[in-house]
Amino acid sequence: MVDRVLPEADWLKASGLARVVAALSDGDNRPRLVGGAVRDSLLGLPVADIDLATPIHPKDVIIRLEQSGIKAVPTGIEHGTITAVSDGQTYEITTLRRDVSTDGRRATVAFSTDWREDAARRDFTFNALYADPVTGQIFDYFGGLDDLAAHFLRFIGDPSQRIAEDHLRILRYFRFLARFGNDSVDADALDACRAAANNLMALSRERIASELMKIMGAANPLFAVNLMIRQNIFATFLPELSAEAGGHLSRLLKRESANGEVATPTARLLSLLPNDAQIADKVAMRLKLSNRTRTDISARLTASLPINSRNLRALAYYSDVDAARDMALLFAEDDDVAVCLQTLKDWNVPAFPFKGGQLIKRGLTAGPLVARTLQSIEKKWAENGFPVAAQFDALVDQELALALLSAKKI
Repeated sequence: MVDRVLPEADWLKASGLARVVAALSDGDNRPRLVGGAVRDSLLGLPVADIDLATPIHPKDVIIRLEQSGIKAVPTGIEHGTITAVSDGQTYEITTLRRDVSTDGRRATVAFSTDWREDAARRDFTFNALYADPVTGQIFDYFGGLDDLAAHFLRFIGDPSQRIAEDHLRILRYFRFLARFGNDSVDADALDACRAAANNLMALSRERIASELMKIMGAANPLFAVNLMIRQNIFATFLPELSAEAGGHLSRLLKRESANGEVATPTARLLSLLPNDAQIADKVAMRLKLSNRTRTDISARLTASLPINSRNLRALAYYSDVDAARDMALLFAEDDDVAVCLQTLKDWNVPAFPFKGGQLIKRGLTAGPLVARTLQSIEKKWAENGFPVAAQFDALVDQELALALLSAKKI
């Protein structure tokens, strides 16, 4: 990359960052920005998390921050990480480290004052870029600038060794490939990922699920996912993968592009699986997906009727608009997808305009029949396009008459 200085950005001028940098500086010896903030700035992407590295010992980092009136939270002090809260912004500060021992899941570290040694323990070359927060000067120890310019994902050093240090780097490889890659791969990296794939079994399901959902949330995960399928990466944690998974994901992504809509990562994950609610829930349980994600999966797979523009708003009413949009992208007929999505555009889910007390006032005795009748009215109301005024009154009259007749028979 030609430009070896960080581009100007508002976040670099933030008073909170300046205070943290001043607290941890000794003259020109300053902490350095590292990782995603540097990488994304050079790519012209928004910067979310701001991480800094420093040769100062973690306990001294806390002392210096607190002496400067900055809140210091020891979020990972055993690994050298302190979170500074400065002017309402958080900054993660980590002391330079070297690995003493690793087992593929966690590392024992020793603190260091050597910037290159700290860079050498990171995963990919363009994630090991450092920058001076004052001058913007970039420090590149392993060719990360050139790899970033080429959108080429490369492990630092021996890929097998990097993966042996942390097996999650297999999935991180495909996540970063999906986000930053250019559809070309480092053969050594791919071989190392394939050879170590069974070691993913040693990781917690939560860590696997987190990386998987990040892969599915990339702008275009198709190339990375197809590589994972061909290299048998999914076998250890997603054996239910559909034989047509790549094709189904491709179809979904084409529908997204054609309609200017983006499916949720949950929908993209479902495109890889057989269309079976029990299988999907089994996968969710194995990966220990959050209750919210499990609910999202259920909402997208429980509709037994065909998905079309006539029933989609009713489905949205009983789940939510995001779920209905995903259902249209996943399951509607090709010539109906655009119409389905149009029915949801700028549509606000209406509130049901009726209560059980109104049924009691009109002659029903309080009890289970009121609840059943109310549910029936609501169901018919949704199925008939949420009618109002006279049409709704007619629907209520019809259901009430049936309920009163039923009450007499009882």
